[in-house]
Amino acid sequence: MRRLLLSSLGLLVWLSSSVLLPAEDKKADAYLKKRLEMVAEQLASRDITDQRVLEVMGKIPRHLFVGPGHRDQAYEDYPLPIDEGQTISQPYIVALMTQCLEPKPGEKILEIGTGSGYQAAVLAELSAQVYSIEIREKLADKAALTLHELGYKGVQVKWGDGYFGWKEKAPFDAIIVTCAANHVPPPLLDQLREGGRLIIPLGSTLYFQTLTLITKVEGRPKVRQISGVRFVPMVGEAEKKKDG
Repeated sequence: MRRLLLSSLGLLVWLSSSVLLPAEDKKADAYLKKRLEMVAEQLASRDITDQRVLEVMGKIPRHLFVGPGHRDQAYEDYPLPIDEGQTISQPYIVALMTQCLEPKPGEKILEIGTGSGYQAAVLAELSAQVYSIEIREKLADKAALTLHELGYKGVQVKWGDGYFGWKEKAPFDAIIVTCAANHVPPPLLDQLREGGRLIIPLGSTLYFQTLTLITKVEGRPKVRQISGVRFVPMVGEAEKKKDG
């Protein structure tokens, strides 16, 4: 507990000069304590050990990625509703997927399922360029606006079906899929660079899935199962390819 407290205090000092809010809003950031508690209690006290991930998630104003009615819950340990019947994943799942993907400076990352834009912001802090696809136009527009207002110039958001990836921007060093599918879309594997990583919730799109990390080795997928999860289903082309 003492070690965790000391780490939290150190993070607080770092956050005070790094938080991504306009200068005039820093003193008024009532959510700073909640962010700090989220990192210490939900992430660092579990199995999130990547210091970069912990720092980034302590830095980004997650409450600005949800509606005003849910901002007081933005740092709690559960998903929250956003527009179009979708959700923003609980902080732990965002941290876990990011840690497993191991984004590196200078890498190009593709995200399938922009949602609120929060996961894209986390990835943008850790890599050079993020390309994010959202099938719901309203969500795509809103996320793009939020990311722009927060200064994330390294994120490009496109309205489209993520099943097909973003061929014009391929190949990608890493791909993250933030919606459930019963198979890995072949175009995503094709657009993944040799040695690249892809993380996706695989399994029943109605019930539970297994968070799965795939590494492309000599053109073939090397699979590692991580943990049980529950995500909203991938729609669009993926719905046409459901098995019985």
